[in-house]
Amino acid sequence: MEILRPDDAPSFLRLAGPLLERDEARNQLPLGIAGTLSEHPDAYDLVRFWVVVHQGAPVAAALRTEPYNLVLADPSSGSALDALLEAIIEDDAALPGVVGNLPHIGTAASILSTAARRESEIALAQGVYELTAVREVPRVSGTARAATPEDRELLIAWLTAFSYEALPQPDHDVARLGQTLDTRFSSEGAGFWLWEDGGRPVSLSGYSGPTPTGIRIGPVYTPPPRRRRGYATSLVAEQSRWLLERGHRSCFLFTDLSNSTSNSIYAAIGYRRVCESMEYRFRDA
Repeated sequence: MEILRPDDAPSFLRLAGPLLERDEARNQLPLGIAGTLSEHPDAYDLVRFWVVVHQGAPVAAALRTEPYNLVLADPSSGSALDALLEAIIEDDAALPGVVGNLPHIGTAASILSTAARRESEIALAQGVYELTAVREVPRVSGTARAATPEDRELLIAWLTAFSYEALPQPDHDVARLGQTLDTRFSSEGAGFWLWEDGGRPVSLSGYSGPTPTGIRIGPVYTPPPRRRRGYATSLVAEQSRWLLERGHRSCFLFTDLSNSTSNSIYAAIGYRRVCESMEYRFRDA
């Protein structure tokens, strides 16, 4: 097996694309991150790519945008995964963690943490969902609109609250919020929507990370006083329908498996779970 280390996102997608596109829903994260980097190569200070090739075809792939965790694509086999992890350990031994799908992610986390003489623990268990058609859901009062740069202060406040409520390492995301907003507002394949009721924003939903035929929804956030009124359901349903009408075959999203409310909301809209994803973090023994 040959280990390739592409210099940029377009090269990574060219080499790993045939592997990743076998199942866009399962590989939405590496596809979406690489797609964003293709349009905005300066979105992160340091990016690493790895592709394992066997007999001319890609069999394993991963990427990392520092300071975030390694993102692992679904490998074709256990031997391909072993070859990939060996190269990653050689190049980037101080990984803070890794995210990927079952059934391979547990093995990968164990190998990587052992090599670094650290312990691994599950930081977040997520459901990976895909939607191809939106079901009719009860519509609540209000309307959806696209967020604009004039909403920046509100977006930063709500995204900060979302990060500390839902993410295992929120400080990294909060520190990058300004850059994240700049990237999304300057991209055709990313943005935010707001649901307004009585002229006031009451819920937020973003979209980004386009894949060859799909796009990822998220984050989705409603301030606690406005929850359980159906705002997020109506917003995500309308946003998903709009994205499908723009030519995307699928919409994807991640949910926290411990949050039964959000999982039921997305299922009602028409999202179906395709697999489970685990985020492991590494810590000193």
